Amino acid sequence: MRRGLCLSSVSIPKMMTRKIKLWDINVHITCHLCNGYLIDATTVTECLHTFCRSCLVKYLEENNTCPTCRIVIHQSHPLQYIGHDRTMQDIVYKLVPGLQEAEMKKQREFYHKLGMEVPGDIKGETCSAKQHLASHHNGETKPDENSNKETSEEKTEEDNDYHRSDEQVSICLECNSSKLRGLKRKWIRCSAQATVLHLKKFIAKKLNLSSFNEKAPLLLHYRPKMDLL
Repeated sequence: MRRGLCLSSVSIPKMMTRKIKLWDINVHITCHLCNGYLIDATTVTECLHTFCRSCLVKYLEENNTCPTCRIVIHQSHPLQYIGHDRTMQDIVYKLVPGLQEAEMKKQREFYHKLGMEVPGDIKGETCSAKQHLASHHNGETKPDENSNKETSEEKTEEDNDYHRSDEQVSICLECNSSKLRGLKRKWIRCSAQATVLHLKKFIAKKLNLSSFNEKAPLLLHYRPKMDLL
């Protein structure tokens, strides 16, 4: 008579675990343009290749194709077809020890050097990073503390949105005055809620003007949007 197999008598091998070195995945979390770890990760919507935002924006000033696959992003407005990849940036910060803290420190030093106030989003990320490190140093946090922390982070993110979720408009600022020099980058993208006063302050800041008090009205030209295929 054939007897059934008793599971308790079978030795089941333990699940094998393998450590993966950071070097093995560097190709997936580094920028193709600067070869450094992704900072402010930004993805091309057409092909989903990701780069540092500053690297990609600088590259697209002279090009309209993806730096990796050379696909045309857009003939005339490639900057409108890229987007911040928060998920990828979170992955990079979690995988590379100390990268987020080092980057936040650099940004704070940059703003302090220019005598400018540190933006709220940088303050929020720095505070969050310190709390994260403190919780690991002192042990696990309590459930209610985690809940309060998540609520606080969500509120901070909403407060520091800086109108990024608003409808965006592209504006071309061309100089027609012989008294003023032209802007290095004449195209800007801002919230549709921006006013003429905001634009005047922006121009004054970029041209290092103490004020922008022109006697004549600020002349604005407009034209319909044209998408070139």
